[in-house]
Amino acid sequence: MTYHFKIHDGKIPWAECVELEGCVTQGKSAGGLARNMREALGLYLMEPEGSKVIFPLPRPKIRGAGIVAVEVEPSVAFSVQLRQLRLRSGLTQAEAARRLGMNSLYSYQRLERRPNPSLSMMKNVKRVFPELSVDLALGG
Repeated sequence: MTYHFKIHDGKIPWAECVELEGCVTQGKSAGGLARNMREALGLYLMEPEGSKVIFPLPRPKIRGAGIVAVEVEPSVAFSVQLRQLRLRSGLTQAEAARRLGMNSLYSYQRLERRPNPSLSMMKNVKRVFPELSVDLALGG
């Protein structure tokens, strides 16, 4: 999952995500700005628990002066997709946990926050939410 930032030059360079209004950061150097863009993107996508926000997926390619692609950390990309699919399906976290055969709500909540799912869990998630794109989560 790769979003795009428009870089603005100035005394302190700053950048804004083209697809996500309000996702903005700055850095003292080009390297610092690149790190801050990745961090800002991850934090922006991991909105407060209980939120019902469904973020737009990134556009495939955006070209232009000062546009750079910033890849989302795979665990964040997976959890964003999972949360969006659950919300679009009208399921609560408890209902999703039951459908996935999980013993506790907490285990499911971890999948939506900072997951590290096993292959068997990913298979279960794909069964319950067939629209999940593993390629998108892994940067494809």
